[in-house]
Formats: sequence, structure tokens, C-alpha cells
Amino acid sequence: MATVALAATGAAVAVAVALPDGEGGSGGAARAGAAQQDAVAPAGKVEAAPAEGDKGVGRDPLTDAEMDRAEKLAEQNNGLRMKARDVEGDRGPQHLSTNLTEIDPGLTGAAAGQRRADVVSYDYKSDSVITKTVNLDTGKVEDTQSDQGVQPPPSRAELAEATGLLIADRLGADLKSDYKDATGKRLTNAAQLQLSGMVFRKATVADVPSDLTACGEHRCLRVVVKVENGPWIDTRALVVDLSARTVGRLA
Repeated sequence: MATVALAATGAAVAVAVALPDGEGGSGGAARAGAAQQDAVAPAGKVEAAPAEGDKGVGRDPLTDAEMDRAEKLAEQNNGLRMKARDVEGDRGPQHLSTNLTEIDPGLTGAAAGQRRADVVSYDYKSDSVITKTVNLDTGKVEDTQSDQGVQPPPSRAELAEATGLLIADRLGADLKSDYKDATGKRLTNAAQLQLSGMVFRKATVADVPSDLTACGEHRCLRVVVKVENGPWIDTRALVVDLSARTVGRLA
């Protein structure tokens, strides 16, 4: 998602967007035309998508089965699970992503053809990104790397938790007010919104408030929210520090 320009004011502002056909206007005519086209469309055979195999070949993307296997292998015999904490403070690191490992030019022969996956997670206790490289052919964790100051894109669970903190904070008052104006309902939880967002990088703004100076070492997000079938709500000036579980406002 492209980074957008920072709003000049701190208040959350609802930005009107066109509603889908069916909410008014010419939606009825459009539906009637579509139905007429469907009625005269020639019958055709639709083939089901081929079943996804348990294992990919070569540089094929990871299958669902491979991702599930990689994540389970990464958790086995893992002392980190006892020490680390996820975004909600529960035991175990927060899973972020599982991806096919880049080719290691140092590997040759059979080892070079084996399928490997990088399972990436975040430990909120140590503010570290943990990457485990799992060999899907041998079932072994071949490498574990821990990095601080690295901020991969957020997971859905992190976006939901950040939005929950924002709703509960005094700085979320404008967000709740705009949601009420748009829907007539109270905003009480993240499940009521469509969410996207990005990691906040303090180098992208001129003046960083004192309560956001730890961002980069801490995991900080800017959440982008949208009312279901309705407007976007501008929350770009608000930053959630998930590590400290606080909300700050940019000037």
C-alpha cells in the first residue's frame, strides 16, 4: 500500500466515498441489465480448480499444507514459546508470515533442491523479529535468527489489536464520533471496521512526539480504517505503539 501524506490536523475525518450500486441512484437499472444478460448467457461448463497438492515443486509458492507444516515445525522443541509474548501478551511469539526461503547459492546437489520455508514472528517481550528456516523435506529447523530494530509488515492480528487500543484510547474519540456519524451505531471493537495499515517509521516525519520516539525499537503501527460499505475514516495522524500499548498523535 502506498504511503499517504500526513493529515495537517490531528482529528479523524470521515472521507466520503461512492457507495456500491444498490444503495441508491441507478443501481436498480444496473441490476436489471445484469440479470437480463445472465438470462441470455449461453450455458457453459465450469471446471473446478485443480486440487492443491500437499507439496510444491521447485520454486512453486508454498502450499497451505506446507505453510501449516512449517509453522508447526517452527514451534516444536522451542524454548522461545515459553519466554516470548505475542501482541496480546499471551505466551509465544506473534506469527507474522511464512514464505518460501530464498535460494542459498552455497547449497549444491540434493540439498539445493530441498524445499525450505522462513517462518517469521515477533516477540513483544524482547521486541525482536525471530526468523526460523525450516527444511520441509527433512522436518528440521536449520537456522534461527533474531533481529532487533527490524519491522516487517503487520499481521491481521496486530492490526486488530492496534485498532482495539485506538478505540479504547481518548485519542480515538474522533474515530468513534465519525463512525457514529456514518452508521448511526457505536464503535466498540475492531471487527466493525475494514482494516489495513503499515509500520510507522519515525524517519518519515519531521517532528516525532516524545511518546513515539521509541518507535523502531518498539513495534508501532498506523492503522487505516474503513466503514463497511461506507467511508474511509482518516486516522493517519494517530500511531499505536503495540509494544508499550499506547497511542500517540503526530503534529
